[in-house]
Amino acid sequence: MRPSVLNPLFASVTSLSGVGPKQDRLFRYLLDRSETPRLVDLLLHLPSNVIDRRARPKIADAVPGTVVTLEVTVERHKPPPPGRSRAPYVVTASDDTGTVLLTFFRAKPDYIEKLLPKGETRYVSGTAQMFDGTLQIVHPDRVVDADGFARLPQIDAVYPLTEGLAVGSIRRAMTQALAKLPDLPEWIAPEVMRRCAFPPFAEALHRVHEPQELTDILPQNPFWSRLAFDELLAGQLALALVRARLRRPAGARHAGDGHLRHRIIDALPYALTTSQQDAAQAIAGDLNQPLRMLRLLQGDVGSGKTVVALLAAAAVAETGKQAALMAPTEILARQHIKTIAPLAERAGMNVAILTGREKGKERRDIVARLANGEIDLVVGTHALIQDDVVFKALALAIVDEQHRFGVRERLALTEKGDAVDVLVLSATPIPRTLVLTYFGDMDISELREKPAGRQPIDTRAIPRSRIKEIVDGLQRALDAGKRAYWICPLVEESEAEGIEHLTNATQRFEMLQKRFGNRVGLVHGQMKGADKDRVMAQFAAGEIQLLVATTVVEVGVDVPQATIMVIENAERFGLAQLHQLRGRIGRGSEASTCLLLYHEPLTEMSAARLKVIRETTDGFRIAEEDLRLRGEGEVLGTRQSGLPGYRIARPEVHAQLIAQARDEAVRIMQDNPTLKGERGEALRCLLYLYERDEAIPLIGAG
Repeated sequence: MRPSVLNPLFASVTSLSGVGPKQDRLFRYLLDRSETPRLVDLLLHLPSNVIDRRARPKIADAVPGTVVTLEVTVERHKPPPPGRSRAPYVVTASDDTGTVLLTFFRAKPDYIEKLLPKGETRYVSGTAQMFDGTLQIVHPDRVVDADGFARLPQIDAVYPLTEGLAVGSIRRAMTQALAKLPDLPEWIAPEVMRRCAFPPFAEALHRVHEPQELTDILPQNPFWSRLAFDELLAGQLALALVRARLRRPAGARHAGDGHLRHRIIDALPYALTTSQQDAAQAIAGDLNQPLRMLRLLQGDVGSGKTVVALLAAAAVAETGKQAALMAPTEILARQHIKTIAPLAERAGMNVAILTGREKGKERRDIVARLANGEIDLVVGTHALIQDDVVFKALALAIVDEQHRFGVRERLALTEKGDAVDVLVLSATPIPRTLVLTYFGDMDISELREKPAGRQPIDTRAIPRSRIKEIVDGLQRALDAGKRAYWICPLVEESEAEGIEHLTNATQRFEMLQKRFGNRVGLVHGQMKGADKDRVMAQFAAGEIQLLVATTVVEVGVDVPQATIMVIENAERFGLAQLHQLRGRIGRGSEASTCLLLYHEPLTEMSAARLKVIRETTDGFRIAEEDLRLRGEGEVLGTRQSGLPGYRIARPEVHAQLIAQARDEAVRIMQDNPTLKGERGEALRCLLYLYERDEAIPLIGAG
């Protein structure tokens, strides 16, 4: 049950005056919610900048490009001519040093006449610009009389916006939401408050949204840092509650004598790398311990995680127990089974796949074989955690790409057995500082080497103006029997309003099809699973040679014959994503080439990213560089900044708070594991505020 003191913050934003159905839609988009956002979602949407209204020059002294506040007399109104709705409505105003034009587009004349009555004095604030030699302010963000000016904040917060939502609408909603903030109990321990010089929660929110100094909204300052620590503590506490549930002492242990593992290793066409051997040994050691295993296996694209996972499953099968491997997408699940099935069969293990596509009799048959213990290892998607999927003796849960799964899914799989061991695979090497954030205190194995025979990838950055040369080069490569990927950031036009130079995959496919005919195929995320698989199978078989795709091929696509990749609008992708995409080539015995097509001019950040990706294929180094470089995300407007799953904490600013939040979570679990009493109630408030309440049912469970 949510603590009742939080109820005012869980009212919907539509309960605020001025937020109707149209605004509701825009706020959903802005705050990334599928349903109507709540006041808490709005309050945790922090400003990106401030406007300093303390600058009050005369018109003649206003500096173009800066925000100014002018005291003016309204001279005359010039509405757009009849029938010319696109022409602006212009109001001329002046002071004793000159004239300023106040320009409004799509304005209602009666509204402007009321806002700026002729002959009256008004205070106008906005960005000054020069237009035909005259000072101009387009859509001033504040127009007030003397009384309004006396109440006007001297420093105003500016927020990340979405099209159709004005900053004024957000400010008005925010002011109302702040007024409804209840008196909340303090959840941070007094010694942490003192050590970090944190203000109370309410003061932090007020000062970030209603700054008194320009520096109040900086992430490194105490107000924002307090909110970041809250968010990190909520995350760490939720992880600690999950860990406490998973780490309970286990009964019978799960590793056998090694006979199945030896058969798999003998069936491999190559020798295991040193780090694969080390990881497999560490896992077998964990499986024999009296505590349940919680291990993270992270390795770069193509470092051989699937084989290590299969060896772990084999160790469990040697004792007659079962293992399950859960992947976030069907493509990835099918990729794993393709690697696993031939090796497992050679060793005499029974494997099966269970995704949303297995239906009817086929599905019933797999579920029955799992229940009677005939299947040693099942690979699948969320389909594995449905209620009717029952295991005879599940002993090992392998979760791939874990930070895409919530606490619920991880636990739902481990609940299907008794004292289940957990192995997490991550194909995105995560810098050490962030491992704590995603996974808390897990044991870690890293696969640092590439399997033998992998070829280096020649990576080059090329301006998009040279696209004709690239298509000509592709013609020569395809004629020589080679296979290539062409990656686009978008599926179709509607996704990219306002970004003209982004190419959508459908458009590019049509262009390349004109040149290469039926040698070209297209896959994107909006296609049906079966259609995607059909095209992928044609590409793998060589029936099509050029695959135009969106980032659906980012993980889990394995066509060793593909040796060329063109990534269009490469400057729009994050480093980790570029690295994942590039990992689709260089998987066979032939040398490979990756061409990064970029749109000029490049921002400093984009140029730095492309430089790193050209210089190295070491995923661990790329992850560290990514963390160092990445401030605000500028990748297709998605939040590639900060930490996945975190809205406020910034890794480059708050790294030292991550460890402190973890230590605090550990202390809480030692002192008050069931969150009892006043402090416990305060911590429950924290978990609900930051949407980590899915961990609350675990308190004291089992």
